[in-house]
Amino acid sequence: MMTDLIPWKIRAQVRSILEYPARREARKKISRIRLSDHQSVGFGHVLDDGRPVHGGAVKLLPLRAAFGGNEEAFRVLYAVSSSPPACASDLFDHCRKAGIRIVWNQNGVAYPAWAGGESERFNGPMRKLRDAADFIVYQSGFCKTSAGKFLGPCEIPSAILYNPVAPEIFSPDPQKSFCGAPVRLLAAGTHGTRDRVVSALEALRDLRKNGIEATLTVAGRFQWPDGENDFAREISRLGIQDQVRRIPKFSQSDAPAIFRAHDLLVHPKYMDPCPTVVLEAMASGLPIVGSRSGGMPELVPTDCGVLIDAPADWDIRHTPTGNELAVAIATLLPGLSAAATAARHHAVEHYGVAAWIEAHDLIFQNLRP
Repeated sequence: MMTDLIPWKIRAQVRSILEYPARREARKKISRIRLSDHQSVGFGHVLDDGRPVHGGAVKLLPLRAAFGGNEEAFRVLYAVSSSPPACASDLFDHCRKAGIRIVWNQNGVAYPAWAGGESERFNGPMRKLRDAADFIVYQSGFCKTSAGKFLGPCEIPSAILYNPVAPEIFSPDPQKSFCGAPVRLLAAGTHGTRDRVVSALEALRDLRKNGIEATLTVAGRFQWPDGENDFAREISRLGIQDQVRRIPKFSQSDAPAIFRAHDLLVHPKYMDPCPTVVLEAMASGLPIVGSRSGGMPELVPTDCGVLIDAPADWDIRHTPTGNELAVAIATLLPGLSAAATAARHHAVEHYGVAAWIEAHDLIFQNLRP
């Protein structure tokens, strides 16, 4: 793409000029923010600025329901690294001057394996915001380790809190049976790179070559150039057109039904920090097949799926091959029902939204002036 030939610093300057009107409006909103007399939490208008609520911002919804109030008056500002507020640096400065405490939720960071030479484009602003916080919530131990490596050491008080899931919303289909065929595979989320999608498609091809009846649904956006046409060419090349279903986009309200309609989540993304899609799938009774990298070993116990060994490499992505995924899926199939039960139990016990809210309540209380 032509934009790849333009240095990111120049692109950032151009983007800054184009976004000036929106930033001016954001700064007007920031100027009206004040310290509240009551314990409440603000989110920098991330939930009501017109952007669709997805990705990192989704976890703010239960926080707003429990602690939110007037976005112009609050005692704690809560911001997520993967979905920061507009003019975040100005917002943080204003809040500190107003006596408002800041909690920073740290997801993954940029590193050469996926951001190449543009890593600092993402890490520079993230570093400044993290270091301005009063408390840091790391989404996994991997998030804390990678932040320490690429953002630098940090002595700010912190806790590790895995992303939350609502088990009453994400729940198994009570009528599901694992005795029939085909096995229904799901690959869901935002697909940033083609390798994770192609490996899932090749896994389906290999399973069927080995006599295992299976189908695959690929749900979520493709973020690489010409992704939809590329996808169509791949399924044609592999001869699996009749066994693949494509859902280009889905909402948070669509997700529970999508999970219930499948038997197993295939998640080959390398170095995924704390994928909420994995937690939602587990709560829905889907075992996981994926990469033993990033935060995945923390999230998926051995009785809840099969993770494929991968080296820790910040410079090269080691996405599982289609054959590795197929072998892992075939290994899991005889015990699929037990793994589904274990996945649901583990998600309810460890990732429930109620416990996540309680942990944040304690953090907010300890931050009082």
